[in-house]
Amino acid sequence: MRSAKAPFGAILAGGQSRRYGSPKALAVVAGARLIDRVARVLEQVTPDLVLLANEPDIFADLQLPVRADVRPGLGALGGIHTGLLWAREEGRPGILAVACDLPFPCLPLLERVRDQAFGHADAGRYGEPDGPDLVVPESRGRRGVEPLFAAYRVDCLPAIENQIRQGDHRMIGFFDQVRTRRIPLARVEELCDPGRSFLNVNTAAERRRAERLARSDDFA
Repeated sequence: MRSAKAPFGAILAGGQSRRYGSPKALAVVAGARLIDRVARVLEQVTPDLVLLANEPDIFADLQLPVRADVRPGLGALGGIHTGLLWAREEGRPGILAVACDLPFPCLPLLERVRDQAFGHADAGRYGEPDGPDLVVPESRGRRGVEPLFAAYRVDCLPAIENQIRQGDHRMIGFFDQVRTRRIPLARVEELCDPGRSFLNVNTAAERRRAERLARSDDFA
């Protein structure tokens, strides 16, 4: 039964996979598709998963509720925008957004992101009004944070829509306009290996690297 108060667990699968050459979410690592690996972790953190995808037929076997971008052509920002509109429509506090191409999403870190943004269901605190609007972990990536492994409350919508009106499609362009809490890199590293957990598969070479990492886990 779907919870009326939990944030959506939103799988972002709206990209065109140009560099991969075929839908990268369906690429297989260690015997499981990337999108299934993401869903398996995300469903442990929030009960209600949704899919944000512009080619829903590709993912029909997942049997998840799915929506295409309300505003096409905005990249990942369009997926976040659509997910938050959907959450607001259903009275949800927001979304836990995870990209579809992460072979090794970190469960303890995702739990930390959820708890800092929404509280925890066991404490009856989903949707607390006095928390941050956005919780994002720091990383060693080019942005310094991982916006596609983050929590967004519906309160982000005005800032996102203002940014869209200005023609700015950057994923982090609105972060300084909302109450943003960054999980420090040192704390992230206590919970997981960021280089592994934030590895995303955009090319066949990156899929092979992920396969090697998965094999090394099997023999560790």
